[in-house]
Amino acid sequence: MKLKFTASLKYLLLGIVAVGLLIYAFRGVNFKKIINEISHANIFWLLITTLLSVVAFVSRAYRWKLLIEPLGYSPSLRRSTYALLAGYLSNLIFPRLGEVTRCGSLSRTEKIPFSSLLGTVVVERIVDVLSLLICIFITAAIEYHRLGDLLIDNIVNPLFQKFRDPFYLLLFLVGVIILFIALILYFKSKRSKENRKSIFVSFTAQLMSGLGSISKLKKPWLFVFHSVLIWTIYYFTTYLAFFSLQSTSNLNFKAALIVLVAGGLGMSAPIQGGIGTYHLFVSQALMLYGLSREDGLAFATLSHSFQMITTILFGVVSFLLLFLENRKIKVTAEHMKSQ
Repeated sequence: MKLKFTASLKYLLLGIVAVGLLIYAFRGVNFKKIINEISHANIFWLLITTLLSVVAFVSRAYRWKLLIEPLGYSPSLRRSTYALLAGYLSNLIFPRLGEVTRCGSLSRTEKIPFSSLLGTVVVERIVDVLSLLICIFITAAIEYHRLGDLLIDNIVNPLFQKFRDPFYLLLFLVGVIILFIALILYFKSKRSKENRKSIFVSFTAQLMSGLGSISKLKKPWLFVFHSVLIWTIYYFTTYLAFFSLQSTSNLNFKAALIVLVAGGLGMSAPIQGGIGTYHLFVSQALMLYGLSREDGLAFATLSHSFQMITTILFGVVSFLLLFLENRKIKVTAEHMKSQ
């Protein structure tokens, strides 16, 4: 009961933070200008980016499949894709729960140990962080002045200024205390120490097995190819999205790189769907290229909204298809048992 309360409190606080960041991003802007800009958007280019996003989804699912194969399992690409999209949908509501959802979904349909799958997802996250860092380094080499302005003027300096205020410092300390208490409650269990130790050892062994899958890849170059393909698609979806609005249609490939990094940082925040952080970072990045704050927020809002719509649409369909898959498996098992 305490764990459920703690989890609910955590997600509620994150939701409040998301709303606060969204309000902060849109403070003092001309909403009529933003709405007018979005109302004249060229939807064709956004539909193209949506199709490219679908390709990225399938590529991600296939890359995940490559990580699972060294564990001795060969899940179907179809079910892997369904589980991935279901996880993305869960992340929009409960940050970081998507990893649990996708592993649980594939575990049920493919009979693969949950903890082993979780290990492969951890590997994926590490690869994604490294990929984002590579993008940052490339951006630093090409647009180092603008990237420096984005990171220092809009992220580092504001944080230092906030912590000089006793109120924000106190708020930060309270947040740390809440996190510490949440961790204590999380690890506290009614089970005996022996059972807890046994479960922990078993779970850790399977988790490490999943983590070790990257060193046993049967097709390592194919894994690298899909990792590059995923981020290449992200880059081109960012660039093509520029053509959807008049204010961003003249931006070049360098600007797309900066916006990709800004968007990546925004979506990496442990907040529902990157709400607020994505809008703030992307709009600030676009302002480095002479766009007004309203134009930057119009692009960020339009781009983020289409991403959310795509995730919700395909996520809901995937949840339904997974339900039907599980039902079919259950019926088949009961039929075989009755014979």
